[in-house]
Amino acid sequence: MVHGAVLVSAFAIAWFLAFFCLLPVGLGEVSHEAPAHAHLGRKALIATAIAAVLFLGFYALIALGVVDL
Repeated sequence: MVHGAVLVSAFAIAWFLAFFCLLPVGLGEVSHEAPAHAHLGRKALIATAIAAVLFLGFYALIALGVVDL
């Protein structure tokens, strides 16, 4: 049985990875000022969906016995 902390950590790592990869998407030209509309809420939702898919793949590998923790 996999410890819950491992599963929570795996989801958190996948979420932050997806979120930080999505941050520069759609900002347009780079300037020294903060963008007027960064759409952080939408990017957080997209990061959640991506993290969920990655997490389900990770969990499937554990459940099938491919990865032994």
